[in-house]
Amino acid sequence: MLTEEPEVNPAVQATGDHRATDEIQAPVSADQQLVAPAAQEVPEERYCWVCFATEDDDKFAPWVQPCNCRGATKWVHQSCLKRWIDEKQKGNPYKSISCPQCQTRYIIILPSMGRFGFLLERLDIIAKQLSPGMAAGAIICSIYWSAITFGAVTVLQATGFERGLSIMEQAEPIALLLCLPTIPVALVIGRMFRWEDIVLRFLQNRQFDIRKYPVISLMLPVTNEPSPNYPEAFPNSTIGISEPLSVTRIFCGALLLPTVSTIVGKIFFKSVKNDLHRTLLGGFAFVVVKGVLKIYFHQKKHNRAKQRQILDYTPENVRKYWTRNQPPDANDRPEQQGVMQQQANAERNEGNGANGAG
Repeated sequence: MLTEEPEVNPAVQATGDHRATDEIQAPVSADQQLVAPAAQEVPEERYCWVCFATEDDDKFAPWVQPCNCRGATKWVHQSCLKRWIDEKQKGNPYKSISCPQCQTRYIIILPSMGRFGFLLERLDIIAKQLSPGMAAGAIICSIYWSAITFGAVTVLQATGFERGLSIMEQAEPIALLLCLPTIPVALVIGRMFRWEDIVLRFLQNRQFDIRKYPVISLMLPVTNEPSPNYPEAFPNSTIGISEPLSVTRIFCGALLLPTVSTIVGKIFFKSVKNDLHRTLLGGFAFVVVKGVLKIYFHQKKHNRAKQRQILDYTPENVRKYWTRNQPPDANDRPEQQGVMQQQANAERNEGNGANGAG
C-alpha cells in the first residue's frame, strides 16, 4: 500500500530551515559574547609599594595581597613586607601591624619553635617586663641608702663624732631608718625657700619710704634719684628680681650646708663648747651673711637696670660706646661701619661746602 508524502511548501520549508539555523546559531553567539570580554581582559601589572619593583624586575619573587587596598598598593613582595614589619615590630614578634593605608591588620602566622624554644621566649618576655621595675627599685634603694649615709655623716658633723656615734647607737634602728633620710630632704626643701626674694620685693616696693631714712639708704643700695611718673614709677615686672631656680645649684648647696656650717662654727664660734650649738650658730651666720650679700647684689643689678639709657644712633655715640659696651656681631659690624662712614663723609662734605661758601 502506497502512502503519499505530504507536499511541503518551498517557502515554508525555507522559513523553517532558516528558523532552525537561527535556533542553532543563537547559543553559539551568546557564548561568543561571554567569552569575548574575558579574552579582552589584560592581566594587572603588579607593583611593590615597598621597593617599587614590578614583576619584570624579579619574576621569581613571591607576591602577597595582605590587606583591602586596591590599585597601586594592592600587591607587595613577601620579603619586602617582612622587612617592613620587622622595622615596625622592633623585636616584638607578637605586636600587631596594620596597613598604613587601609588600616587592615595583617595576618601573621608564626611557626612553632618547640616547647623548649617557647619556654625560653616566655622567660625573655618576663625579663623584659620586670627589668624597668627592678632598675627603678635599685635606683630608689641606692638613693635611700645614700640619704641614710648622708644623714649619719651630718649627725656626726653637727654633734661631734663621739657624741653622734653614741646617739645613733642608743637610738632605735627603725627610728634611724626613718629619720636619717629626712635630713637631706629637709636641707633641699629649706634651700628652695628663698627668703632673699621676699626682702628684695619689700625693698623695691617700699623704696619711696626707705629713702626717708638716710641711715637705711646708706646701708642698703636704694636709689635716691626720683623716678618719672610716666609710664610707671617702678616697672618691677620688667626687671628680674633674682635668677631662676637651678636644680644642681640647689642640690649642691643643700648638701654642702652642714659641712660649711661646721667650718664656720669652728672658726667664728670657738667659745661655744657644745658642738651642735656651734654648728647651728655657724649655719645661721652663714645663711644670713650669704642672704644679705645676695640682697645687696640683686638690688644693685635692679638699680643698674632701672638707670640704663638708650642713646641716639649717631656716629659719635657709635665711636664712643659701641666697642666698649655693645660690640656688634662679626657679620653686622662691617655693614654698620660702612653706613656710619658714609654718614660721616656726608657730614664732612656738608661742612666743607658751608666753609667754602662762607
